Amino acid sequence: MPLALVVALASFGFHPHISSNRLLLSAFEGTSAVLLIWLTVLAIRSRGRALTTEIVLRPEHYMQTVAQFAIYVYWSFYWDPIRAAAILLAGQIVFAYAFDMLLTWSRRDTHLLTFGPFPIIFSINLFLRFRDDLFALQFVMVAIGFLAKEFIRWNKDGRRVHIFNPSSFPLAVVSTVLLLTNTTHLTWGEDIATQLFRPPHIYLFLFLVSLPGQYRFGVTTMSLSAILTTYGFGLAYFAATGTYFFVDTYVPVAVFLGMLLLFVDPATAPKTELGRIIFGTIYGATTVGLYGFLQSHGLPTFYDKLLQVPFLNLSVRALDRLARSPRMAWLDPSRLAAAAVPQRRRLAYTSMWIVVFTAMSFAQGVGDHHPGHRLPFWQRACEQNLHNGCRTLASIESTLCSRGSGWACNEQGLMLFKQRPESPGNAAAAFQKACTEGFTTGCQNALSTRFTGQAPQSGSPRAADFAIVLREGKGELPERTPFQLFTRACNEGWMSGCAQLADAYRRGDGTARNHERAVQEYGKACEGGFAVACSDIGLMYKIGDGVGRDDAKALGYLKRACDLGMAQACRWLKEQTQPAAN
Repeated sequence: MPLALVVALASFGFHPHISSNRLLLSAFEGTSAVLLIWLTVLAIRSRGRALTTEIVLRPEHYMQTVAQFAIYVYWSFYWDPIRAAAILLAGQIVFAYAFDMLLTWSRRDTHLLTFGPFPIIFSINLFLRFRDDLFALQFVMVAIGFLAKEFIRWNKDGRRVHIFNPSSFPLAVVSTVLLLTNTTHLTWGEDIATQLFRPPHIYLFLFLVSLPGQYRFGVTTMSLSAILTTYGFGLAYFAATGTYFFVDTYVPVAVFLGMLLLFVDPATAPKTELGRIIFGTIYGATTVGLYGFLQSHGLPTFYDKLLQVPFLNLSVRALDRLARSPRMAWLDPSRLAAAAVPQRRRLAYTSMWIVVFTAMSFAQGVGDHHPGHRLPFWQRACEQNLHNGCRTLASIESTLCSRGSGWACNEQGLMLFKQRPESPGNAAAAFQKACTEGFTTGCQNALSTRFTGQAPQSGSPRAADFAIVLREGKGELPERTPFQLFTRACNEGWMSGCAQLADAYRRGDGTARNHERAVQEYGKACEGGFAVACSDIGLMYKIGDGVGRDDAKALGYLKRACDLGMAQACRWLKEQTQPAAN
C-alpha cells in the first residue's frame, strides 16, 4: 500500500493545475521521490518483514472529517480559491497517509488505517496554506504534525499518548517562523481568515456542523468557555471605549472556527469538566491577548488563534490536577447532578451552548451583521476621538481604496493631509488614485494640493463606490442599480446615500417620481447632518417643487445647511434675509 500511495501522489503531477506551475509540480515530484527513497530503504532494512494494516474507524476522526468537509463545500460556493485548492487538499491527504505509513513501518510492523489524516489536513488548511510556488513547505508542515504525534509523547491516565494536537502543533510552529521572518505573504493565511466570512450565515453554519461533535465528545465546555470569555471581553471593551476590539465583530469568524474545531481535540485536552472550562477560558483570554499584541506591533492578527494551542496542550495534566484539588471543589460543576450519566451531562452543556449562541445571534454578538462592519460607525468614532477610531477608519479606507473606491481614496487623502498638511505628498498620491478611479473631487484635490495650496474637499460616494464600501466582507452585493445601492446605503446610515436616494425619487431615476419620498429622504439626511440635503429640501420648499411653497421652511432648512458648514447655503441665506435695496 505505501508504494501505491507514493505512485498516487506522483500522479497528481498530471493534473492541469499542478502541471502548469513548474514549482508546484516540482513540490509533488520531489516529495514523491523522497517518499520513494524512504520506502526503498525500509524495504531493504525490513528483510522480508511486511507492514500489516488494521482498519480502525474512530468517531472522533470521521465526525470531524464530515464537519470540516461540509465547511469546505459551503465555502467553495462563495470563494473560488477553495475550489481551486481541492486538488491540493487531495494531494496532502495522500501524502499524509503515505508519510504516516512509512513512519509507522520505521518503528513497528502494524499500521492503524483510520480517518485520522483527513481532519489533520482539513484543519491545517482551514487556517494556513502556502501559496503554490512554495507548496513543498505545505508538505513539510504536514510532516511536522505527524512527527510530533509519533515522537512527542507522555504518560497520561496510565497510557502513553501524544501531547500535541497534530494539526495545531505544526500550525503554531510554522506561524512562529512566518512571524519571525516576516514572510506571511508566502501563505494564504490572511486571505483565509478574512474570506471565511463571505458565505451567508457562516456563524450559524459553523455552529450547526460542529454541534454533533460537540455533543458526542463532550467538548462543549471548552468551546463555550472560550467564546464567552472572548465575547465578554468584547462587551467590556466596548463599554469602556465605545469601539470594538476586533473592529467588526465580538468574535471573528476564524476565531469562532478555531474555538469550535481547532483546539478542542479531546485527546489533547483535559479530562475533567472544570479542567476543560479553564482550558477554554485560557484559550479565549490568550486569543484576545495575542490579537492585541500582534496588532500593536503591526503584525498579522490572524495568528491570534494559532500560537497558543501547544502551550495549552502542555498544561492539560496540570489543569486536571488543579481541577481535582480540594481548593477548587467549590468551582467544580461535576458536583452538580453528580449521579447524571455522561450522555445527560453532555446534553445539558450542549443545550446551554444552543441557548447562548441563540442569544448572541439576536444581540449581534455573532452573525453576518454588526455595527463595526459599517464605515459610518468608524467615521463617528473618529469624529468623537474614540479609542482607535481614526486608526481603524484609516485602515478601512485604505482597504476600500485598494479595492477600487475612488471616494475611499479621496477620504484617505483627506486624513493624510489633516495629519501632515506641511507635507502633502502622500495625500496627493491618494487624491491622484481617487482621480484615476474616476472620482472628480479627487482630481480637484490632486491639483489643489500640488499647485494652488487650497484645502482639499470631501465628496459623496457614487453608486460605484457604494458597490464596494457596502460589501461588509460578503463579496459582490446583490444590489446592482444606483437606486438599489442608494437605498441600501441610506438604510445602513449613510446620509449621503439618503440624499442621493432623494435625488432619485425627485428626478425619477430608476424609480417612479415621488416628491413626498424625496422630501422624507432629504429630511432624514438633513437631520443626519448632511448639509447639501438641507439645501436641496429648502430649494424644494422655496420654488414649490412637488410640495407647497413655504418660505419659512425654506429659510429654516437653508439656515440648517449654513450651520452645518455649507458656504454656498450661507451666501444664499444672506441674500434671502437682507433687506431689499431702495
